[in-house]
Amino acid sequence: MKRRLTLALAATALAAAVLTGCAGPTPADHAAETPVLDLKTYFNGDLVAHGLFTDRSGRVVRRFVVQMTGTWNGNQGTLDERFTYSDGKTERRVWRLTDEGGGRWSGRADDVVGVAQGVAAGNALNWRYTLSLPVDGKVYEVQFDDWMYLMDERVMLNKAVMSKFGVRLGEVTLSFYKNPVPR
Repeated sequence: MKRRLTLALAATALAAAVLTGCAGPTPADHAAETPVLDLKTYFNGDLVAHGLFTDRSGRVVRRFVVQMTGTWNGNQGTLDERFTYSDGKTERRVWRLTDEGGGRWSGRADDVVGVAQGVAAGNALNWRYTLSLPVDGKVYEVQFDDWMYLMDERVMLNKAVMSKFGVRLGEVTLSFYKNPVPR
């Protein structure tokens, strides 16, 4: 009996260690990082982003440019995104953002299922949301774990992992530039 209890306790401790080791980063990990990301300041005015989508093997599947305009009225913001893909296709997404206070954010867009939840700390923001993604005539609901890192007052880097049923499908990588030089 004592041996079974010892084995059970050891197994529980091992499981806890494994689960703790698998825990990912949190926004609080970046609380001391500067410059501090203020979404209302960074996403105000014109921005441009260059990005790509890679599949789970790392192969580049799609490249794109996003022209954005952000506007704010108090704690409510709108981020109008206009995508142009390397194959010439275009897409538009309009985010309606809300500063919930205490570093918490919510966001809605027509192709976002429910409400995106965000947490900001230091120079980082983590968004989690479900997106309705049309592929070959079908629409799939995929989850995004989306991280943004402010590098300086003009540049932000973005890395988002896309998954379905917990299986990693690919990654979106973006570089944002505030107040871009006109082309």
